Amino acid sequence: MTVSAQLSEQLTRGALAAAPVRGWLALCAGLCASVGLILPEYGLRLAVVGIALTLAVATVLIGFLAGRPARLQSDLGRCVERMLRHDAVPGILTDVEGVAIVLNPAARNRFGAKPGVSFARILGAELADPAPLVRRLHARAQAEGAASEDVVTLAGRLRLDARDLGAGCILWQVADIAAEPENDVRANHLPMAVVSEDGSIVSMNDAMQRLTGNGVKRLDDLVLDMPIRPGEEHLVVARDGATRRTVLWVDAGSGRHELYVLPASPVVAHDGESIPFEALPVALVRLDGHGRIVQVNRAARELLGEVAIGAELAGMMEGLGRPVGAWLNDALAGRGDGRPEVLKIRRKDRETFLQVSLTRVSVAGEAGLVAVLWDATQLKRLEAQFVQAQKMQAIGQLAGGVAHDFNNLLTAISGHCDLLLLRHDKSDPDYADLIQISQNANRAAALVGQLLAFSRKQTLKLERIDLHEVLADLGHLLNRLVGEKVRLKTAVDPDLAAIRADRRQLEQVLMNLVVNARDAMPQGGEVRIEARNETLAEALNRDRASVSPGDYVVLRVIDEGTGIPGDLLTRIFEPFFTTKRQGEGTGLGLSTVYGIVKQTGGYIFCDSAEGDGTTFTIYLPVCSESDAVSTDAPARPATRSLDRGTNEVILLVEDEAPVRAFASRALRLRGYQVIEADSAEAALQILSDDNLHVDVFVTDVIMPGMDGPSWVMQALERRPDVRVIFVSGYSEESLSELRDRVPNSVFLPKPFSLNDLTETVWKVLSETAE
Repeated sequence: MTVSAQLSEQLTRGALAAAPVRGWLALCAGLCASVGLILPEYGLRLAVVGIALTLAVATVLIGFLAGRPARLQSDLGRCVERMLRHDAVPGILTDVEGVAIVLNPAARNRFGAKPGVSFARILGAELADPAPLVRRLHARAQAEGAASEDVVTLAGRLRLDARDLGAGCILWQVADIAAEPENDVRANHLPMAVVSEDGSIVSMNDAMQRLTGNGVKRLDDLVLDMPIRPGEEHLVVARDGATRRTVLWVDAGSGRHELYVLPASPVVAHDGESIPFEALPVALVRLDGHGRIVQVNRAARELLGEVAIGAELAGMMEGLGRPVGAWLNDALAGRGDGRPEVLKIRRKDRETFLQVSLTRVSVAGEAGLVAVLWDATQLKRLEAQFVQAQKMQAIGQLAGGVAHDFNNLLTAISGHCDLLLLRHDKSDPDYADLIQISQNANRAAALVGQLLAFSRKQTLKLERIDLHEVLADLGHLLNRLVGEKVRLKTAVDPDLAAIRADRRQLEQVLMNLVVNARDAMPQGGEVRIEARNETLAEALNRDRASVSPGDYVVLRVIDEGTGIPGDLLTRIFEPFFTTKRQGEGTGLGLSTVYGIVKQTGGYIFCDSAEGDGTTFTIYLPVCSESDAVSTDAPARPATRSLDRGTNEVILLVEDEAPVRAFASRALRLRGYQVIEADSAEAALQILSDDNLHVDVFVTDVIMPGMDGPSWVMQALERRPDVRVIFVSGYSEESLSELRDRVPNSVFLPKPFSLNDLTETVWKVLSETAE
């Protein structure tokens, strides 16, 4: 048993020694209660006294335990010092911050350190950058009780053991490991140098010192034909003059690299000793003049899997825009540009990407190639995630811009349709056609609203919501949506917390998910909606998202359908992506759900397997009392006849001519006097007449030249009493920063109807009259 294990066992015994004390306390309390039963006249009194004694002793014990951590840490230090005093292995006890409390004589002699210094700094005498290693082992020891890791240094191999002793203390032991000749770089006499980020040579092993001498201090003094081309021959400084050697360049982390110097061919004998191709720390594959594998080392087999000598490398890789075989032939003929390529390995067990560099070699007069391989799998995954994020951002921006332009068109279409409906009643032959135009314009507006939801630029009316009420109100509609073959069940926590969301949009989320679940079960089945409270004590990380710790309402929609194939799961929230047949879906349902959830401040995840159904899980933050939003509608002022104006003056500023034409006609029909301007500059020119009286500014926000808020702020300096109505195809939230600069302003989203516009103007004027 190791010393650290003995120490841990003793500490465990000390902790268990308290168990008999707790047993005696329980026995005393039981005796007191028994006496109380035997002597009724004194029973109550004795029982109370017994309970009081038990509580008093427990209180003393709790007080003792409260001061235990500091005493335990001090006791641990003395215990470690006694037990490790004669141990030949360096032992160091650190606190929760990683600062050394105790060092045994072996540790003090080896590292020359004293208590009060961080363990990472102590190891800095032998390791280039020990901090990440120390943090990793410290975390594993706290989680698992113990951790161990072997490290290769310039002086040899070390084994670091970390054991959690409790009270925030970690016991470290640093042991030397005897070098294994078949695996150790030093034993194989492979020249190696550690190079810093600025090109300085930090250290050399013995083989490199024998090759170059001790006078080389910088990389460009060692390699004369810079820059470094990994896997290729370079002119390297040597004691007897410059020599051509194959150079390997390995990232060692923290801005440092390891430079390995090989002969021009890694299979040629050197100084009577064969070069250890198999044990090289870099994955190498030697190919003949036909692209067939002649030799492959252990590091390469770990990346490629089982490789047969004589197999064609081109048949094992894919990913270039042209055949891999043609790329190999160009490299053999010297026609290649020498740049490494990232290729995908054809493996069934896992997806692996490799960065491959080719170097021409000649062995016994026969041309061939040496392929240097690096694992690029993680890099490709990060690249895919980055490309996906860029694509989604671009689609969101495109969706927002398209929605803005469509809203202008729909405002003009639906507005002029409203004007025509004013002149046609139900008996008119054209009335039905006009109604069709109006209804389809509204459907188009809903579609644009889905685009805005995906791009998170829609206007949300957040309020305090009880999901019990939402699900109860939606129950009848959802049952009609799923049809007769599908059963709908709900399971809601009776103590479910309130959330803060837009009720209409939340209902849209539920309907979209339930409809998708129904469509995934053509033969029928069950859709289950669950809602419960959940508290995250630590961050939940999944699907490239991180859910912060806190209180959430978790909403799940579960079906028994066909499921979603794994290769499609990452695309389901993309707009216009659908697995349904043409004409059965727009591909905007889940992208709308995603946009609404994210804009509400929530998170949505999907778990699915083909044939095993699908579960959508939504995390919505709990609404605290301070976040509560009043849902009471403001009192409507006393109405005037038909909400008509009395010749008030409206300055209408809109760059889209069809929208401006409809809005001006609508306002004039309601009894307002309208002055039109097609730009902010034209509006300011009109207002330069001080004799002109204006009651309300109705202005678009985004216009060529000066935007709406900018010209309005300039105009309000001379006309501070004028009320302002901003109209835009973008959401109110996306313009909130601009609106904050303009007091007493309201927002009217596009597309708006004739009644929407005239009622908003009437309300603004009514509030001014008050």
